Amino acid sequence: MTGTAADTVQQWQEHHRRLLDGLSASGALTPDWRPSFEAVPRHRFLPERIWRYGAGGYVPVHRAGEPGTWWELAYADEPVVTQLDDGTAGGPGEATSSSSMPSLVARMLAELEVGRGGERVLEIGTGTGWNAALLVHRLGDARVVTVEVDPSLAERARQALASAGRAPRVVWGDGAAGWARGAPYDRVLATCSVLRVPGAWVAQTVPGGRIVVPLHRDVWSGGLVSLTVQDGGLAQGAFTGRAWFMPLRADRLPSLPVDSATGRRSATGPDPALITEPGFCAWAFARLPDITMTYADEDGGVRRVWLTGRDGSAATAAGDGRAGDGGGPLEVWQYGPASLWDRVEAAWRAYEDEGCPRQGEFGLTVTRDGRQEIWLRDPGRVIG
Repeated sequence: MTGTAADTVQQWQEHHRRLLDGLSASGALTPDWRPSFEAVPRHRFLPERIWRYGAGGYVPVHRAGEPGTWWELAYADEPVVTQLDDGTAGGPGEATSSSSMPSLVARMLAELEVGRGGERVLEIGTGTGWNAALLVHRLGDARVVTVEVDPSLAERARQALASAGRAPRVVWGDGAAGWARGAPYDRVLATCSVLRVPGAWVAQTVPGGRIVVPLHRDVWSGGLVSLTVQDGGLAQGAFTGRAWFMPLRADRLPSLPVDSATGRRSATGPDPALITEPGFCAWAFARLPDITMTYADEDGGVRRVWLTGRDGSAATAAGDGRAGDGGGPLEVWQYGPASLWDRVEAAWRAYEDEGCPRQGEFGLTVTRDGRQEIWLRDPGRVIG
């Protein structure tokens, strides 16, 4: 082995070990999954060019040109963007595929609650193939099916898996339909977020099986749910934490323009720092299904949120986190035909009346025909 090759091996091994030690110390990586993470290094499933977010958008990082930065990103506990604009040139520079945050990957694999390797798993969203490789190491090639809607990503993942000595069934297709030819499954794991859990996933899972999936509606999401399939085609379970993933391609939400000339000023309601908390996000997911939200932290500890409605209405609000001292938003501007912030304010008052329930007090019920209900504390208490 040449000195350069030896240095490279030592470099990734040190990064790899440091990452896994951190994940284990945090509790995200459980002892039963650590051997798989040790055997399946993340960098082997990353392309030579990845992206990091910088001033003005996503900035490419080439392994050959910036090896130090590339290796740091490969083994950072953060998502790594691996595709922009569905792979087409000249797009707006939107991230459309990534390698998920390792701590979240570990946490979701633990949520699957696999035993000694007898379970059959359907993964929705192959991406780079890293998650599928972890599953295969634990369960075996024949027990993992992974579905990817992008044919170029599916082929690249298949090649990466083969080069790592892994051979799950990689299916090019619409993950919303699952993969009926391989059903039934004991577990379904989605590595993309959904507005509604497809009924096909419930129908293709055995009674007693689990479905682990992140919901999304921009920041009204971040809700990871773990469902248990019951007899009669019903899946039910609780919100178990926060998780952000790129949406299932069919569930992408359109960007709507804001007409700043029609703005209306307001200054009442909750501090924006409060409405981005997990508990209210779960409440708003059910009570405000037609409003999306994003947020960013600005200088001086100010958090700003942007709300968008499907009718072209929008709002923006900023606060400095002093709501607990009696403060509210510093400013609110509303645009378009509907007053979105007024609706958020009303939802917040109702949430306070319920005692500000935590995220874990919410749950989800899904049927095999696609009906979906969010409940609070008890499946009989449906709120949306």
